[in-house]
Amino acid sequence: MRLTLLFIFLFGATCTFAQGQPQVPSQAPPPAGQSTAQPGTPLTLAQAEARALRSNPQITIGRLRALQAQQYVREQRSALFPTAYLSLTGVDAESGSRIAAGALNNPILFTRAAGGATVSQLVTDFGRTSNLLSSSQFQAKAEDKNAAATTADITLAADQAFYNALETRELVKVAEETVNARQTLVDRVSALAQAKLRSDLDLSFANVDLSRAKLLLLESQNNYQTSLAALSALLGYPDQQAFDIVETDEQLTPPTPDVLPLITQALQQRPEVASLQFQVEAAKRNSNAEHDLWRPTISALGVAGVAPVRDPQIQNWYGAVGVNINIPVFNGFLYNARAKVADLQTEAARQKLMDLRNNVARDVRITWQGTNDAFARLTVTQQLREQANLALDLAQQRYNLGLSSIVEFSQAELGKTEADITDTDARYRYRLSQIVLAYTVGAPK
Repeated sequence: MRLTLLFIFLFGATCTFAQGQPQVPSQAPPPAGQSTAQPGTPLTLAQAEARALRSNPQITIGRLRALQAQQYVREQRSALFPTAYLSLTGVDAESGSRIAAGALNNPILFTRAAGGATVSQLVTDFGRTSNLLSSSQFQAKAEDKNAAATTADITLAADQAFYNALETRELVKVAEETVNARQTLVDRVSALAQAKLRSDLDLSFANVDLSRAKLLLLESQNNYQTSLAALSALLGYPDQQAFDIVETDEQLTPPTPDVLPLITQALQQRPEVASLQFQVEAAKRNSNAEHDLWRPTISALGVAGVAPVRDPQIQNWYGAVGVNINIPVFNGFLYNARAKVADLQTEAARQKLMDLRNNVARDVRITWQGTNDAFARLTVTQQLREQANLALDLAQQRYNLGLSSIVEFSQAELGKTEADITDTDARYRYRLSQIVLAYTVGAPK
């Protein structure tokens, strides 16, 4: 953005001007000190973050996925509780006949109408259900961390859009001040040229500089409107809002001198890292459960009921209890394949976690270095701005005394405008670098 604005000036400074006065747009510049931005609804950084978190669909999706994972936990836990169901049966049969085909057993049939209840309870499967339950619990914790990561992403996007709009608004003010200064110079040189105290060439140069300043103003206004459109969309508004952005009064503090504590903090606090750690634990528990498929399953069963309508050979009630033991023997190597797949998934999750930890450490180092660079630029750009203001004052005095040409004065004005833009960009760049560093480290706002 800053390079685009500077290009307008630098391109115009290298042009060769023809004799004669160029055409100047008839649009009058805004009065001194008056901004072209329309007043709107005040918006602070905290309000922008709250609005983004309230209206962004990604936040809702993350919460729904976390709630869905909690239901998977209930689903796995249900295997530890008893199951019960009622049965109502009515049969019209050739009493005393038997089912002779279609099965190895040979049950006898009687005409009857009966109702009863059946209850079954898992006694033990030697850890498989417990491992499945633990796996679902860790997966639910991972989804909670994923939702926290989404919240951090949206918050970062809101902060970046907020400061981008704030920076472009300040650049509009710089452009307006430049237009006002150039307009004042044009009026002054025009009066002097009419009095034959200055040449038409001086007036031509002054008008060219005024045109460049107006181009700068148009470009900065367009960038400001674009940033407002991006901020409005991020906050969930279908139309562009005319926000009156309230700048924070936070002091610009120097960055942390050592990066190693920040890396340690990031590995402990980043929700993405915590999510993958829970996913690794979930994969390990699931792998254990798949290996437990070879273990026996012991269940207790109980039935009871009455038969008010029955054949005389059937009693009017029935009841029984028992224990059922299932011991797997051979299933075509199905359990072996499932266990192997689970082991491979666990190892893949471990490698993914290792890769993420390396990437987080890299991102923290790069962001920390960028923050240090942005902080160092603050002093340099401030000095540049002071020196540019001093050079402009000296150039103006020399021009007023007739000791220099308007070209020298024009170059000094160009240097001041460039210094103002650079200093404004440096201040907001450092604030954004601090926000990105806090996000990279995982520090709560």
